[in-house]
Amino acid sequence: MFETRDRRELYEFIDSRGEVTYDDLVESDLLTDPDRYRQLVAVMKRDGILEEHDGTLRPALDAGTEETHHIDGTEVTIRPARQEDISGILGVMRQVAEEKRYIVAEDVAEQLSSDSALVRQDLEDQRFFVATINDEVVGWCAVETPRLDKLAHTGELTLGVLEEYRGRDIGSHLMQRALSWASKAGFHKVYNSIPATNAAGIEFLEEHDWNTEAIRRDHYRIDGAFVDEVMMALQLND
Repeated sequence: MFETRDRRELYEFIDSRGEVTYDDLVESDLLTDPDRYRQLVAVMKRDGILEEHDGTLRPALDAGTEETHHIDGTEVTIRPARQEDISGILGVMRQVAEEKRYIVAEDVAEQLSSDSALVRQDLEDQRFFVATINDEVVGWCAVETPRLDKLAHTGELTLGVLEEYRGRDIGSHLMQRALSWASKAGFHKVYNSIPATNAAGIEFLEEHDWNTEAIRRDHYRIDGAFVDEVMMALQLND
């Protein structure tokens, strides 16, 4: 759960008090480097370890929680992504992107192209979850918050599973974990956009109560052919 001593000490201090403010950390002498503090908090919020409300930090309800599912005799773990997962996440994304059925995955993969991407503060507004088998990443699900305040109640959800592990409910478990977090975080809606040629992806979302909100005609050009974009969404909190 904690890759560094700084993160562990910060979490243990907050956990022992229930919640703390910036001033509490200064008075405790735990905070000696404000820039390092901001980086730690950004990463731990992104990883679902801490929550912040009106300047007060507290442990997240599902901080670092791992779920284990036994699927077809295989143990699958669903958990928040860690820095060391980045190469595995990229591997899954690249395979999905190569299929040319999920355009958004290409954009997310580009954002993660640097080894340090998962700990960059400008990615604090993304929350990643992974599915692992024998500690190897076989799928991801992420929710990204728009930077505009008027859209902050919505989140773009991306999801992908290695082809050989599809059809085993791994994607369903991953999405449910991400949706649970999004609901607790106060999102009212999550959305996704898929090429119309990705019938399996559209069917998957429809089976999980997603609805088509709009279709943009000839929005993509794939292998020289124009393809419609299907814009889908799921309502969370009223």
